[in-house]
Amino acid sequence: MIDRGHQIGVPAVFMRGGTSKAIVFKQTDLPEDEKLRRRIFLAAMGSPDPNGRQLNGMGGGLSSLSKICIAGPPTRKDADIDYTFVQIGVKDPVVDYDSACGNMTSAMGPFAVDEQLVAVRGDGETMVRIHSTNTGKIIHSRFYVDNGKAQVSGDRDIIGVAGTGAGVRLDFIDPGGTKGRGVMPAGAGITELCVMGEEPISASLIDSANPCVFVRAQDLGLTGLESPQELDTNKVAMQRLETVRRAASVKMGIAVDLEQAQKIQSVPKIAIVSAPGDFCTLAGEKIAAEAYGVCVR
Repeated sequence: MIDRGHQIGVPAVFMRGGTSKAIVFKQTDLPEDEKLRRRIFLAAMGSPDPNGRQLNGMGGGLSSLSKICIAGPPTRKDADIDYTFVQIGVKDPVVDYDSACGNMTSAMGPFAVDEQLVAVRGDGETMVRIHSTNTGKIIHSRFYVDNGKAQVSGDRDIIGVAGTGAGVRLDFIDPGGTKGRGVMPAGAGITELCVMGEEPISASLIDSANPCVFVRAQDLGLTGLESPQELDTNKVAMQRLETVRRAASVKMGIAVDLEQAQKIQSVPKIAIVSAPGDFCTLAGEKIAAEAYGVCVR
């Protein structure tokens, strides 16, 4: 961050968790002033950037690569650390605390061990109890420690991430109802969402670990097998998805109206669901329909 023409350094670690990356700060290294924290986070990521590339910071031009995590002492007796997730906008100066990130949750236990936020008793499997301050939920993180540090090498792989690494097991303890209205905040497994100017659309509104809305791909004129690039360039589909997402936000009690739902960008997450079909991964690997049971984007 630049202050009066001079750079200000703040200790941090750049980590990958699952299919996301984030800058991870210790709570004790950050100022208490929220406005100053905001400036640090935006500067570290290189946001806002109208070019969408974040070349002035460590962001990667995608929401999954524009994240901040904060780890600190626990505020609950059943936790070893507190973990706060912050979603940073790419083109806009958004600093959003409304959602959690399961991918980066997998990095918090190893970070806590490596940064000595928790003590470990020898090598082997260890567990760190994480309190997600965004959701008020507890997650148990299990992974292996070698020579007092979290193990990083291993044979686990994830489609979308090159190479292999050490595995991390996450147990989400009582994950339902992060916004206080239960697992099904609309009161039913299937809800009809009224979208202005269109026929109602069926959706499942679920709040477990994060609030999410699930819709059938065919109801949006999609196959469900589209690549990320195909979805991003399909402006009509993306606008419809956002319209449905906003309607779901109001129905779930996250926003009071559609205008507020537009401002709360990180939740609910929206997913399109379809039957299995043959498709290719970003790396060109062919996945046959019989290899899986349901397709989600």
